[in-house]
Amino acid sequence: MMTGQAWWDGPGRPAGYAASKVPLITAYFWIIKLLTTAMGEATSDYMVRTINPVTAVLLGFAGFVIAMYLQFRTERYVAGIYWLAVVMVAVFGTMAADVLHIKFHVPYAASTTFYAIVLTVIFVLWYRSEGTLSIHSIRTPRREAFYWATVLATFALGTAVGDLTARTLHLGYLASGVVFTMLIMVPTVAHWRFGMNPILAFWIAYVLTRPVGASYADYVAFPRKFGGLDAGHGEVALVLTVIIIGLVAYLAVTRLDVEEVAEGPGSRAAARHRRGVAQEADEFRSPPRSTAPRPGVGHRWPPPRPTEPRGLSEYRPPRRPAEPRRGPAGYGPAGYGPAPRSAEPRRGPGEYGPALRPADPRSRREPLDTDWDADWAAPPPRQQENGLSWDDQ
Repeated sequence: MMTGQAWWDGPGRPAGYAASKVPLITAYFWIIKLLTTAMGEATSDYMVRTINPVTAVLLGFAGFVIAMYLQFRTERYVAGIYWLAVVMVAVFGTMAADVLHIKFHVPYAASTTFYAIVLTVIFVLWYRSEGTLSIHSIRTPRREAFYWATVLATFALGTAVGDLTARTLHLGYLASGVVFTMLIMVPTVAHWRFGMNPILAFWIAYVLTRPVGASYADYVAFPRKFGGLDAGHGEVALVLTVIIIGLVAYLAVTRLDVEEVAEGPGSRAAARHRRGVAQEADEFRSPPRSTAPRPGVGHRWPPPRPTEPRGLSEYRPPRRPAEPRRGPAGYGPAGYGPAPRSAEPRRGPGEYGPALRPADPRSRREPLDTDWDADWAAPPPRQQENGLSWDDQ
């Protein structure tokens, strides 16, 4: 991370993005993809038939360049910019395929073979350079360039294949749409039920979405003498554009197809390093402590620990003077015990209250010993040490 490269890119890879530059593959992805292929076919045919073909191709190329510029400037997937790029690739890819046949009179079989070879070469170069063809790995500028080159080639190939079946093989637009709809279900079922490689299944379906959408768009737009419904290319392109804008706006608000990235100090700092910007996440760290001296402390904070020994009174309040502890009466030196008890015999219980009842002869208990009071009151024998009593000492 500190060198500005992401762990999934390996050594020698360019700095990557914080998140994937393509949407998650959901049902919305395939629906909008089919709509963009149909809209690109209708828009291309409308521009070529309405204005000068050369001007139409130049306008399509200009829109394609602007969309690619916006897409490469973003650092993560943005629904509006991404699908704008897909739409412009659809328009310009259709024009590129039609120019070979209309302007240079190249047969659809030859153009189909040519674009198939171009797509194969792009796949080989992409795999040899990056080691994967997965769209979930579009996290570096180089992989993104391979991805959009592949998308452009798939649109051109799909357009050539659709025109080949509809015009050269004379199947018509509706029959071509039905055939390619059945063909697109093959990789779907093979991956879902039989465990087909997901990358291979995805790209086969991705190529086939172009002839599926273009065939149905031509069937609705072309006049009846060409086997269509005569709805008009401009009208079909406008309706499909409105539907695409609505779906893209829905995804932009709900973010259903956005790859979420964990936010936090580590993730944002790592994202900046992946973009090649070696800077710290200042907004996530606490402000540094002030180095200005505090009053009465000096020029350092916290103050240094004292090196000279100090008395206990400087660190804690002085202790209270110890009071002499007192032990049992008569068993300690003077000042360490309570005053000796009076030697006069203590009065018996009878003097504090009524006389004790005589023992009931019928009781099984022994009569109480009433001599305990006199024994307790007798002073203990005076101890001698070195010939002196405690009092004398």
